[in-house]
Amino acid sequence: KFLQFIDAADDAATYPAEKLIAMTCAADATLLLKFSPGSLGTGQAASLDIVTLTITADTEQAVMTAIGEAIDLSRESVIVVCDDVGGVFLHSDILSCTIALDA
Repeated sequence: KFLQFIDAADDAATYPAEKLIAMTCAADATLLLKFSPGSLGTGQAASLDIVTLTITADTEQAVMTAIGEAIDLSRESVIVVCDDVGGVFLHSDILSCTIALDA
């Protein structure tokens, strides 16, 4: 399965679900999804891509659970987590995303 993020026209990323290494609530209304290896590739110390989800305050547990359940239970091969352009979100408390390569 793959997790897809689109934060602007011509700015998108799709990662294999098994490359998701952590989901962290970094601050109120902010959830970090960390993917490894990042764009630098395997063996590079700084190779970690981070997708930042802006979410409704205090909903990090619900959003993290929804992402985990989608990975485990969805029959779709590509799971759209956040599409800012098309207005498609995996969970109603996901508001937007940004993609940082090799953060």
